[in-house]
Amino acid sequence: MFTYVSVGEIWAFLIGWNVILENMIGGAAVARAWSGYLDSIFNHSIQNFTQTHIMQWDVPFLAHYPDLLAAGILVVASFFISFGVQVSSYLNHIFSVISMAVIAFILVFGFMLADPINWSQKEGGFAPFGLSGILSGSATCFYAFVGFDVIASSSEEAKNPQKAIPIATAISLAIATTAYILVSMVLTLMVPWHSLDPNSALADAFFRRGYSWAGIIVAVGSICAMNTVLLCNLFSLPRIVYAMSEDGLFFSFFARVNPITKVPVNAILVFGTLMATMALIFDLEALVQFLSIGTLLAYTFVAASVIVLRFQPDKTSAKGTSSTSPNPAAAPSPVALETQTITDGAGEMKEYESFSDKLQLVERSESQERRGVGELRARWELYLGRVVGDFEPGEVVAFSVLAMMVSAVSLCAVVEFGRSQLQLPLWSFVTLLGIFSVAFLGSLLLIWAHEPQRNQKTFQVPLVPLVPGLSILMNVFLMLKLSSLTWVRFAIWIAIGLCVYFGYGIWHSKEGMRELQPKDMAARYVVLPSGSLVETVQSVQPDGQVDASAHHANNSTTPTTTAAEQPGRT
Repeated sequence: MFTYVSVGEIWAFLIGWNVILENMIGGAAVARAWSGYLDSIFNHSIQNFTQTHIMQWDVPFLAHYPDLLAAGILVVASFFISFGVQVSSYLNHIFSVISMAVIAFILVFGFMLADPINWSQKEGGFAPFGLSGILSGSATCFYAFVGFDVIASSSEEAKNPQKAIPIATAISLAIATTAYILVSMVLTLMVPWHSLDPNSALADAFFRRGYSWAGIIVAVGSICAMNTVLLCNLFSLPRIVYAMSEDGLFFSFFARVNPITKVPVNAILVFGTLMATMALIFDLEALVQFLSIGTLLAYTFVAASVIVLRFQPDKTSAKGTSSTSPNPAAAPSPVALETQTITDGAGEMKEYESFSDKLQLVERSESQERRGVGELRARWELYLGRVVGDFEPGEVVAFSVLAMMVSAVSLCAVVEFGRSQLQLPLWSFVTLLGIFSVAFLGSLLLIWAHEPQRNQKTFQVPLVPLVPGLSILMNVFLMLKLSSLTWVRFAIWIAIGLCVYFGYGIWHSKEGMRELQPKDMAARYVVLPSGSLVETVQSVQPDGQVDASAHHANNSTTPTTTAAEQPGRT
């Protein structure tokens, strides 16, 4: 929705397409982890039985064996949800308490079993793969920071959402980040990092130290906690698909709601089956990398949207002013019409009668006039006015955001691959690094040279465009840290999404049809001999819709409101 408002429909569709991917892979990854923890309780007998008696394969981007248990739990959960059974808030609270209790148990008991020798050089040291390895791990585990949008979606139930939502988001992010760091410290201090089982690391650490009872407690608690995540994914995914289908961007087949259970059964069963298939054939690492790249891209677009919206003038006010006064001289204010005497730089008294003449002294006058949102700041008019002064408000910022994203991708690619894969000579590496750094900083400065919105009533991201710009730079760099196979899978997914959009969505978009209506309407006013005023509205609409409508206002001096004058949906 945020991207739809700021940069357009196709980008909003791609973000929605990535959100579908996030939920599908998130559910599959949790199911795979759920299976791994259950298997750890039985000493991996389920995995051994599957590999020995059913099948196993050795394909680089697939799991070593089909995880029938993970696929089965997803199929059962999909059928369970398709009957309209909702997970109660009471059950969610119970699972949340269990999850926090298990985390507290891991931290307390784990630090008691900590052995600093596991961080020694003998075991690889504190950071065996250096800073590059830390960043690669951050990119892989970025999917763990999905789900905080639930706080924003509950804003209607908050007493003071302008204050509560930002505080709640910051506190929950801090708690989650602290918990991730502490649990990682405990795991790597309990046992050497290279001996952990990636499918059930928490429980496996206690099993390896000889505390089987603690491993079982951790495994059972983790399974209880993951049940909530699994059901939440299966609840939210069909509703996202339903929302896109209802807007015409996705196949209408998924917008059908069962009249008895009141849920989108088609979306639940189809995407639940796809989720189960992913859990069946992909391993956990491949799933989380695939999930992280979609999440990073979505957050990158949101950061860009924050900049565009911050410097985008209000459409309603822009229409009201632009139609009457395309330039300041055309609509002088009562104050500006008065003859004003201003002391210029030479000390002479000069009389100015027009508003445009007064604007020419904005750099020299003590009280500067504030420009409109998205326009060049007055202090930069002398330096940049000739270059970017003729653009519409917000246009330069939009181009600058695009240039900033391109320079960020280029800069990160040079840093990550310049000396290794590309094997650039030192002079070429430094030159490209300087060019793209200057382009990135120049785009930021050009955006900053324009007037932003100054709405103090609601929370706004501070230090725009610096904070979103750094977010874009870091997200792009983390995406380049992911494996090449992840990029191949992601490119295939985006290609499928573009085919869906250009093959179906762009032709059935309800918002697109709505935008066409006001532009294709013409109104004629006819004064009848009786003195009444008749207004006829003719509209050019797609086939199957009403071709014309008429509104009559008898014995009236003003016409009735036409369909073209009705406010559109925001």
